Amino acid sequence: MVEAVEMFPAAALLTTVLLALSASATPLVTIRDSPISLPFARKTNFTGSVNLLKADQARAKALRARAEAKASGLALNVDAVINEPVDNQAVTYIASVNVGSPPTNFQLLIDTGSSNTWVGATTRYTQTSTSTRTSNSVSVTYGSGSFSGTEFIDRVDIGNGLVIPNQSIGVASRSTGFDGVDGILGIGPVDLTQGTLSPATNTLIPTVTDNLFSQGTITQNLLGISYNPTTVLDTVNGEITWGGTDSSKFTGSIGFAPITTTFPASEFWGINQSIRYGASTSILSSTAGIVDTGTTLVLIASDALSRYRSATGAVNDANTGLLRITAAQFANLQSLFFTVNGVSYELTANAQIWPRALNTAIGGNANSIYLIVGDLGSTTGSGLDFINGYTFLERFYSVFDTTNRRVGFATTANTHSTVN
Repeated sequence: MVEAVEMFPAAALLTTVLLALSASATPLVTIRDSPISLPFARKTNFTGSVNLLKADQARAKALRARAEAKASGLALNVDAVINEPVDNQAVTYIASVNVGSPPTNFQLLIDTGSSNTWVGATTRYTQTSTSTRTSNSVSVTYGSGSFSGTEFIDRVDIGNGLVIPNQSIGVASRSTGFDGVDGILGIGPVDLTQGTLSPATNTLIPTVTDNLFSQGTITQNLLGISYNPTTVLDTVNGEITWGGTDSSKFTGSIGFAPITTTFPASEFWGINQSIRYGASTSILSSTAGIVDTGTTLVLIASDALSRYRSATGAVNDANTGLLRITAAQFANLQSLFFTVNGVSYELTANAQIWPRALNTAIGGNANSIYLIVGDLGSTTGSGLDFINGYTFLERFYSVFDTTNRRVGFATTANTHSTVN
C-alpha cells in the first residue's frame, strides 16, 4: 500500500538522539515549528567531450565498491577499481555553507550518495575559536573524485538559522576532481560514514541532517528536494527543505517506497522499481537501484539499455557517449513509466532528452538530440540495477526520510515541461 501525504506534520516529538558531541558548554539552538527551505545553485563543470557519462559510470562503480568493501570489512579505499580518466564532477548542485567563528564560506556539493561533510578542496579551511581537531584522519572516494585529510569538530551554518555548533567535518589535505567547489555536504544515510575515519574505523558520523534533528532545530529527520529543468549552464534553480516538505514545489500527494532490502542498493537511498516504455514494452523488471542527486543521467543496467535502444531506435554517439535519435524518432518517442511501490511516474519524451541548448557543453552537435538514459555498466541482478539521477529528479519532487527509512516522489509543475 502506498502512503500518500500532502505535507509532513511539523509537530513530532524528538524521540531519538543519534549522537551528542561533547562541548564545554550547552550550545544554544533555535527550535523551529516549520521546515526550513534554502535555495541552491546548479553548476556545470565539463572538462571533456564524454565527461558526462564517464563521470556517472565512475561514480556508480565507486558507490558499489564502497558498499561491498563495507560489507566485507575491508578498507574503503576503492581507487583501484575506478580506472576511468574522469577529471571532475560534471553537473552539480551547490550549497553555500559557513564554517567556524568568524566563519569561512564554502561552496559545497549537495550529495545524497555520500554522508561525510568536508571542506578545503578550493577555499582553505582556517581554524577558529570553535575548531577542535580530533585524532582521526578521514578519506572518501567518489569515483569522479576523492579526498583525504583530518577530522575536525566545528560550527557549521547552512543558513536561515540552520546552525550546528558541533559538526564533524573533514578538512582536505588532498583532493581530486573538485575544481571550482570546496567539498561536499553529505546527506546520504549515516551508515555510509562507517569506515571513513581512522583509527575510529567503526564510528558513525552523524550527518548534518541527523544533528539538526537531534539538537531540535528541525522536528523531523527528513529532506525535501526540488529541482527545475534548465537550459542554461549555471543558475539558482533548486531548493532543499530540512525537516519537512514544501507543498508549493509539488502537485498532488507524495508516494513513498521503503528502502530496499537488496544489497548493495540498501546501503544508499535505494528503492525497488520497474521501468516500462510506452504501453507495454518492459525495459527493466522490478529490481533494486538508488536515487542519487550526485548522478546526472538516468542509468540503467546494460541489458535494459539494450532494450531501450531497440525500442527508441537510438544509436550510440561517439562524441558524447550518449544515445542519439533523429528528429523523426523524437516525434515518435514514447514515455518511460517508472513504477515505484505501485505508483507510476511518467518521464515524458521531452524529459528523456538532454536540453538541446546545452548540447555543445557536452561535446555534442547543436542540432542533434541526445537521450539522458545511459548505460550503468553492469547487467541486471547485481543488486544495483538503476540510478535515478538529477535528470529524473528535476521532473519530480523527492523526499528522503531517515526516520521511516523511505523515499518519496511527487509530480511537479515541471513533470510535463517541454523546455528541453
